[in-house]
Amino acid sequence: MACPNPLTREQVLSVHNDMYVNAVQSGRPQQLAESQGFDWDHGLWPMVLASNGGAVAAALTALEEGVAGSLSSGLHHAKYASGSGFCTFNGLAISAKASLDAGAKSVLILDLDAHCGGGTASLIAGDERIRQCDISVDSFDRYMSSEQSQLEIIRSADDYLPAIRRALDEAITRWGNFDLCIYNAGMDPSELCSTGGLAGISKEILAERERMVFQWCREYKMPIAFVMAGGYIGSRLDISGLVDLHRLTLDSASV
Repeated sequence: MACPNPLTREQVLSVHNDMYVNAVQSGRPQQLAESQGFDWDHGLWPMVLASNGGAVAAALTALEEGVAGSLSSGLHHAKYASGSGFCTFNGLAISAKASLDAGAKSVLILDLDAHCGGGTASLIAGDERIRQCDISVDSFDRYMSSEQSQLEIIRSADDYLPAIRRALDEAITRWGNFDLCIYNAGMDPSELCSTGGLAGISKEILAERERMVFQWCREYKMPIAFVMAGGYIGSRLDISGLVDLHRLTLDSASV
């Protein structure tokens, strides 16, 4: 385990505009600085640089070592000129750009958070080296599928794993293999999660999902970098239970 370097301002500006970046750094204008849903304070700027730096470090390490991950999250709703849905900067898009700069020719962003990754879809549009495969169970931040970003919203737990399996197979058929998979490993599809959870998606189903994703990457010899995405404490899910869900990702990554 290593302590990653925080992002530079230039790395953030690779996907976000100067006015928004200035707002997050300075707190002004306040409405823009807090557009992701957090109260602004002086700790926000170093915090988001550090957390997104972890995502970039995971991607670059995975290119070299095959598998890497970051404990950071809060990424895929952030857009070019604002935050959204508790996401300040879009570390998925920033990581994909950094990976391309490091020599990758093609990157897949696999988003299995409960909510749609509309911010990511908007930020990668026009760069055909980056594709997004997005299987969600909640329509928040939904977007229209395109040649670059494919979205499916699942309404029944019985359809969840088959949809992911199909999407993974279709990604290879449609786009070919990738130099890197950046995996947004959300645990908020869990039936215990009050924000985004879908009835019937058990811990066992999420464990099988993680095994499926990492086995798929191994099958195609595709490096994978994961981040710990959504998961929310509530009346049915305490912090210990949430940690157990995130450990499913770590267990499958370490096989």
